[in-house]
Amino acid sequence: MSDRNAGSSKLGRVVAVIPAGGTGTRMGSETPKQFLPLGGVPLLLHSLWAFDQAPSVDAVILVVPAKQERRVLIDIVERYGVKKVQKVVAGGETRQHSVHNGLKETDPGVEIVVVHDAVRPFVTEDLIERSIEAARKGGGAIAAVPMKDTPKQTGPDRQIQRTLDRSELWLAQTPQAFRRALLLEAYEKAAIECLQATDDAALVERLGHKVEIVPGTWENIKITAPEDLVIAEAILDARMGKA
Repeated sequence: MSDRNAGSSKLGRVVAVIPAGGTGTRMGSETPKQFLPLGGVPLLLHSLWAFDQAPSVDAVILVVPAKQERRVLIDIVERYGVKKVQKVVAGGETRQHSVHNGLKETDPGVEIVVVHDAVRPFVTEDLIERSIEAARKGGGAIAAVPMKDTPKQTGPDRQIQRTLDRSELWLAQTPQAFRRALLLEAYEKAAIECLQATDDAALVERLGHKVEIVPGTWENIKITAPEDLVIAEAILDARMGKA
């Protein structure tokens, strides 16, 4: 583990855990997707910059592939002047393991933990702040967008079993924000029971706790395949007025 403030006894009232520990096999590249270039800089840097700008976020714990902690700290965090990353820790075999590793590094005095996928480079300061505010009020909140298309539920044979009402369906994104104690309880219970989930809210929901939806943005895409990187470059160009 690399710690920029090893002598500090408290990370802050709001801490972000940013998992960037995946291998990105679907990208078809030897370089993990979080380190691929977007706009001339490593993809994960865009998320780090957004959290640097969010006034409610006091510190960031960045979770990276094992044995990459020192390199990421020097080549990305320090090189590009990221201010709020206080710890760079090793990830695990899955996203859930990586988030849990980061969560365990948060100080007990932290009120809110915000989890955000490093490969969602277009998260905004506004969305981060709204997620934190909602979590403070209700204990848990996630960014999500309403489903546009008509969803179909099928069986193993891919025959449609029923058509779902899209007006009640949302597509989960990150950031996902929770009271630290609640999120830690959810992760520890999942570890004991060997439960796996694809997002943080699912683990909190299993505790019987309600989680609020905070309207996200369609630009807040997750980079998982090569075509996503092409779309991301187009979004970035539009944001910079090049389109």
